[in-house]
Amino acid sequence: MLELVGLRAQLGQTRFDFSLSVADGEWVAIIGPSGAGKSTLLNLIAGFVTPHAGQITVDGRDITRLQPADRPVSSLFQEHNLFAHLTVAENVGLGLDPGLRLDQAARKRLAEALEAVNIAELAHSRPGTLSGGERQRVGLARVLVRERPILTLDEPLGQLDPALRHDMLDLIGTINRERRLTILMVIHTPEEAAAHVDRFLYLANGKIAATLGPSDLQGSDLPEAVARYLGRRSA
Repeated sequence: MLELVGLRAQLGQTRFDFSLSVADGEWVAIIGPSGAGKSTLLNLIAGFVTPHAGQITVDGRDITRLQPADRPVSSLFQEHNLFAHLTVAENVGLGLDPGLRLDQAARKRLAEALEAVNIAELAHSRPGTLSGGERQRVGLARVLVRERPILTLDEPLGQLDPALRHDMLDLIGTINRERRLTILMVIHTPEEAAAHVDRFLYLANGKIAATLGPSDLQGSDLPEAVARYLGRRSA
């Protein structure tokens, strides 16, 4: 279980304050207006932002002060940062070793990651020849190959058209079921994710302002702030 207890951070004039428990294998979608703290929450979990108070634990182990590379967390961003001069396989292999010194076991993990995201046939292609959806799958394979139990996804679908977003949600759902990863994902199209995720966190003003089940998005008694965010009128 991932737990955030009284986690506080200050970035500029904005204060963030989070307490949260996420069960093993749970898929949580994070929504809210710009500046609410969505990316900051993921960055705190991944170790890219250091809190000034509070604690982060995974299965009871305190990871609050660990460096990002030492945490049981992998992160995928909207900009997947693929290297144009490397092949797909080499880009994914960076998740195993920055110098691409891969032994037989590592190469097996790489091949399995490519298979998991359905791009094995593109192993020798370069990023410039790929579609947006294919590049995002390469980025996803690179974090999967690290075999960390927690995966943070910061708006991974933002640059994809609707059909590709649905394909990626289906793919992430399959990976979630097969690998039992704990997933926290920022998304700006919550209705599209409702059929996949276990719950939504609505953030506002640097805090978790509401927790919603997927069916709640279709209800008529949404909190007023959530209804406004979704472009609806509250009951």
